[in-house]
Amino acid sequence: MTEVRPAGQRTPRLSGFAIILIATAAAGIASYAVTIFVPNRIGLAGYAVFAVFWSFIYLIVGTLGGIQQEVTRATLRRAGEATIHASRARTFGIVAGLIVLTTIVGTAPVWVNTTFPENGWALVWPLAVGASSYVMVAVLAGSLYGVAAWVPLALMISVDAILRLVALAVALAFTTDVVALAWSVTIPFPVALVVLWPFIRHTIAGRSQLDVGYRALTWNVARTITAAAATAVMVSGFPLLLGLTSHSEPKATVGMYILTITLTRAPLIVVALSLQSYLIVHFRDNTHDFWRQLLGALGAVIAGGAALGLAGWFLGPPVYRFLFPNQLQPDAPFITILVGSSALVAALCITAPAVLARAQHFVYTSGWVAAAVVTIAALMLPIDFASRTLYALVGGPVVGLLVHASYLAAARLRESRVTTS
Repeated sequence: MTEVRPAGQRTPRLSGFAIILIATAAAGIASYAVTIFVPNRIGLAGYAVFAVFWSFIYLIVGTLGGIQQEVTRATLRRAGEATIHASRARTFGIVAGLIVLTTIVGTAPVWVNTTFPENGWALVWPLAVGASSYVMVAVLAGSLYGVAAWVPLALMISVDAILRLVALAVALAFTTDVVALAWSVTIPFPVALVVLWPFIRHTIAGRSQLDVGYRALTWNVARTITAAAATAVMVSGFPLLLGLTSHSEPKATVGMYILTITLTRAPLIVVALSLQSYLIVHFRDNTHDFWRQLLGALGAVIAGGAALGLAGWFLGPPVYRFLFPNQLQPDAPFITILVGSSALVAALCITAPAVLARAQHFVYTSGWVAAAVVTIAALMLPIDFASRTLYALVGGPVVGLLVHASYLAAARLRESRVTTS
């Protein structure tokens, strides 16, 4: 993929793909450290409560990721002075952030007692502050993607995660209170913006503009947010859904499931999700080589999933026992199925940008929504806890892939007929 850089921006020695991948790896390591550190410090029962908050805020963050995707698509590179167009994204972000804040606080009386039965409103405030702050993170990240500013993007991805790890480590040194830990999770969103803005301002200020006005931007964001919400339900929001549909299960059991799901699915899913905006641009700008790139990416995911599944079968249980020696233990088949489900979600994270790059917003959204609906429905089945959890993890992405694959197969067939006619 040919990368066009704004005027004044240095040519990076690494490709944009490599830079984002390295930053994602750094963020992933920091998140893994959190996942290992927190349950060992507060126990699986306490971790179940913390994980519900973590899942809830990242369900919202994942939903708001639709803003980043649309801003990425709408951002035009500009080499001249700043214009009124350059501030549209910022103004939209401020207004959207205020709407998110008031929506969370305003609707909290409906869901707070069910979602946070132990802590109630004490967890609503960090949730609202963190989610509303993330809106500007999404806007800025989308703008940076739009102008191919890979190094500043890498800083945003890695610094945010590292700040969160440091904040949680400091908090856990003094307390195991879930509310204090919740604030440690959310504060890095606004802090990362404040810390990094002086270093990345010259990259974006006056160098980009949106190709749509506020009305069109709002409509487009509404559509991308719908798909992003469905994505978040299947990934970051899954522990929240598992907790909400498993009140009758022992807290330690739910905590073990959430912990194992988080650890085993992260390697493939986190990488695939972090590359969504990059893949949209890549598939869009490489139409001549679209099918080879798509099949190659899917092949890499399948190979990676097979290798990780094999490792999960043989190494998963002993590694888990080493990391969490005094906790409930998952078995090898369970870990392997979880890894397989992560490969399915990662594949969906490739077919989705491929479909969106071809301007098929309806198919793109339909695939994610169908997957989310099946996931939720499976979790509500009147069967045992283990079976409905596994059905939800596997069934959702399979249905989503069928929706996207049906369109892509039909598109490929149409192109083949045009070529041979």
